[in-house]
Amino acid sequence: MEIIKSVKNDRVKTWQKLQTKKGRQASQTYLLDGWHLVQEAINHEGKLHALMGTTEQLAEHQEELPLGVPVFEITDEIAKKLSDLVTPQGIFAEVSLPKATREPQFIHDGAWLFLDGIQDPGNVGTMVRTADAAGFSGVVFGQGSVDPYSPKALRAMQGSQFHLVTTTGDLAKWTASFTQNGMNVYGTQLDPQAADVFTIPAETQFALIMGNEGQGMQSALAGMTTQNLYIPITGQAESLNVAVAAGVAMFSLKAR
Repeated sequence: MEIIKSVKNDRVKTWQKLQTKKGRQASQTYLLDGWHLVQEAINHEGKLHALMGTTEQLAEHQEELPLGVPVFEITDEIAKKLSDLVTPQGIFAEVSLPKATREPQFIHDGAWLFLDGIQDPGNVGTMVRTADAAGFSGVVFGQGSVDPYSPKALRAMQGSQFHLVTTTGDLAKWTASFTQNGMNVYGTQLDPQAADVFTIPAETQFALIMGNEGQGMQSALAGMTTQNLYIPITGQAESLNVAVAAGVAMFSLKAR
């Protein structure tokens, strides 16, 4: 085990870069911050490149650390450099990003969530976690969606990225591929033809598209769906947060 004491150490500088999208793309890895997320990676076969922790954290989790992964002991000062939290827990892991883009023609099984231009990392992370809870097979991040491997998104996911498929893709291609293979693709769009989500029979194989927080779905994409849906609001709120709306729709549409 190597002990690192300086914040100017080259390894520390490299790990710091993983807080940025550019840094993650360059290395094809990202940083997990906190034991729960590190443990999820260990338990669900995430590809770990390095484990970094303070003396106290490494001692606390010594029996649970996987064999064959380089371990680095770091100072509290370095831990603060690697985290965007005010008081970091003090344990981290560098993990491989999943395959950037998958082709939809080979994936026609289960329920899928398509994210069309979702901008808030907290919303993205919450939707991935909710898709996991609802038993979805995967999440596809369309053009314009925020990087799901930013620190804030990862905290909101709570490790759910290890439980289902996450990938980027052209949502028009994914939608066309699913519908051509007899799977329903539902959009979330308030228009005259939209149906009440609670009137749609639950099923096991389909896709649900959630649109941008402010603009909704792209019009071209909305025109490709099997059916667009809305969530009836009986109170006085004008609308629902997109992550809340996604949760309502996913649990309503997904057959148990």
